[in-house]
Amino acid sequence: MNYTSADGLGFGAGRTEIDPAILMELPEGCKVTSTENHGVSFWAQTGRIDVLLCDGTSQSFFIKVLSKELGLNMTNSEFQSMSAMHSILPEFVPRPIACGSYRTIPDTHFFLCEFREMSDDLPDPYNFAALLSKLHQKSISPTGKFGFHITTYAGNLPQYVVWEDSWEVFFTKSMKQALDLEVQKKGPSEELDVLSCVLFEKVIPRLLRPLESDGRKVKPSLVHGDLWYANSGIDANTDQPLVFDACCFFAHNEYEFGQWRPACNRFGDDYIAAYNTFAQISAPEEDFIGRLDLYRLRFDTHVSALFVDNETLRTQVIDVMRDLVQRYG
Repeated sequence: MNYTSADGLGFGAGRTEIDPAILMELPEGCKVTSTENHGVSFWAQTGRIDVLLCDGTSQSFFIKVLSKELGLNMTNSEFQSMSAMHSILPEFVPRPIACGSYRTIPDTHFFLCEFREMSDDLPDPYNFAALLSKLHQKSISPTGKFGFHITTYAGNLPQYVVWEDSWEVFFTKSMKQALDLEVQKKGPSEELDVLSCVLFEKVIPRLLRPLESDGRKVKPSLVHGDLWYANSGIDANTDQPLVFDACCFFAHNEYEFGQWRPACNRFGDDYIAAYNTFAQISAPEEDFIGRLDLYRLRFDTHVSALFVDNETLRTQVIDVMRDLVQRYG
């Protein structure tokens, strides 16, 4: 589904011609001075556009291009997600500019935002946690519920985002959708079926129902949705943390950390500890680690569905689910 460039409209190789739909979103009267491939994506063509403004200053933009109806949905998902985050905490994300469709190449779609020069270093845990906790705390669900106003995509697969009053209900449906996608992509598993029954009947109620019992409530917080270390960086000019590639929805703020539990993610326990200096752990606190492992399972399952040929990911899903069932089932 990746974008294939037409003659004269690719990035790099001295090309400066860009599609009129993109040009319309750039500053009026600017002149494109260069384009180049920039960044890495499993799902899209990504590039950088450099322009000269009318006042003689230069400015750069980042562009992501995808094709077909799925590409249209994914570019809109990223634009809406980044816009939601930028409206709350503009210093934490590059400014989204537009999403749209090419005029000159059929069924080809783009996401455009400001270009921020970034280093690949991991952000300082406390600086990062301060911004992330601020995003979670300042955000307000427009409905007072969990969900999002459009379907968002982690990778090229949709997430469950239908508005729900209860976090337990929302997470249960999100987890079921992720499992359905995983089984659809990788085929049935008898062990997965057995474990899943216990997961939904015992484990999820055991870990999530107390959050909304005995007068407790869960605040719907805007989460990035796919916050692993490769979707972060440090602004080369300000030295401040930045995040990108968002697939947002309103969730329990601790959901964000499920992505941090696997050893392959370099946001380790020091980042969670830093975050907990800015935000209180939800009660009951003794279930905190169990909840994070449950949220990890949702991420692991979605990732297993994304990478069909990697059987290790299926094994990882079963291992984490088995561990949760043994502890809480």
